[in-house]
Amino acid sequence: MKEKPIWKRNLSVLSIAVFIAGIAFSEIMPFLSLYINTLGNFSHQQLSFWSGIVYSGTFIVSAIVSPWWGKLADKKGRKPMILRAGIGMSLVIASMGLVQNVWQLLLLRMLQGVFAGFISNSNALVANETPKINSGQALGTIASATTAGTLLGPLVGGALTSIFSYRITFMITGGLLLICSILVLFFVHEDDFKPVTTKKLDKASGVIKSLRSPHLIFGLLLTTLIIQAANNSINPIVSLYVRQLLNDHGNVVFISGVIAALPGIATFLVASRFGALGDKIGTHKIIVAGFIAASIFFFLTAFVQNTVELGILRFLVGFSDACLFPQVQTMLTKNSPAAVTGRIFSWNQSAMYIRNIVGPLLGSFVSGMFNYSMVFIVTTIIVLINLLLFRINVIQNLAKK
Repeated sequence: MKEKPIWKRNLSVLSIAVFIAGIAFSEIMPFLSLYINTLGNFSHQQLSFWSGIVYSGTFIVSAIVSPWWGKLADKKGRKPMILRAGIGMSLVIASMGLVQNVWQLLLLRMLQGVFAGFISNSNALVANETPKINSGQALGTIASATTAGTLLGPLVGGALTSIFSYRITFMITGGLLLICSILVLFFVHEDDFKPVTTKKLDKASGVIKSLRSPHLIFGLLLTTLIIQAANNSINPIVSLYVRQLLNDHGNVVFISGVIAALPGIATFLVASRFGALGDKIGTHKIIVAGFIAASIFFFLTAFVQNTVELGILRFLVGFSDACLFPQVQTMLTKNSPAAVTGRIFSWNQSAMYIRNIVGPLLGSFVSGMFNYSMVFIVTTIIVLINLLLFRINVIQNLAKK
């Protein structure tokens, strides 16, 4: 029997690992504010403040340190960086179950940001080890596995918290990340890695000079930032929009949970298929189709009259999401030299972390100034601007290559 190629074995193992990691990262989010509330006597305003700063603390630190870890990944390899992130975060998250006050929790959440990079380095390893012709399908598979884990996480977290407690759930989450690290340690092999030894690639300017089309790469990074900021401007207000549509009747929490999960389910179902299609017809064409579809779905969402219509449109948004972020990663892979893949993916990760800060602030500001429907209209405008920038920064530079 013919042995499975190493890149396929790596893809299988890392898909399982990022699935488990996705569960671990998302299972603590639903009860984080409730956990903070147990750490002191807080007013409503104080609880909102601490919830916001504890949540964003991880992403602010990650956005700062990701490029440095990317530089190290290009020198030492992606596998050591995956292990560094997995083991580091397993210890930090488990320790969150032992904190006695909110300051300790904030410190650990910021430390979690220092050790971030498990999924981004898994993406970079798959991108580097997979033949370019299969990279779209491979990265689509990783995206599907991550999405599936992220979807399942809140359900697992809710069940664990009900059976045990907040503190025990943090410790179980740390254990899950340790399992991921063990899987990577024994079953992932990085055979095609060539360490960067050139001094000129130590600095960002050297990396930029090594790119065939810097404008194209930075256009893709900007695309990532705007896509994710647009999505995150909506996520915080979905449950409030559901409550408005239900007129405060019915099970708002349950229906909000279902509607919030629908985009991820759709993305999970089709991301790898869109990736394979992009490998055949051109990944940039899939991205353009995603922008057009997303703008239509977001615009229509502003005018829904009930939660069924909202649910259908949110599910359709999942299909447009599958055309966007996983495919942008594929284009980054196809247009970056192997020597700097880790650095490019770390910059992409920083763009994602920035969106975790900018997106919710934008959504909150617009909904506060106007109403929930206006958030979807503003998001539509942002997506159309992103499409225009993508044509200028990416497609025109593709034509010049």
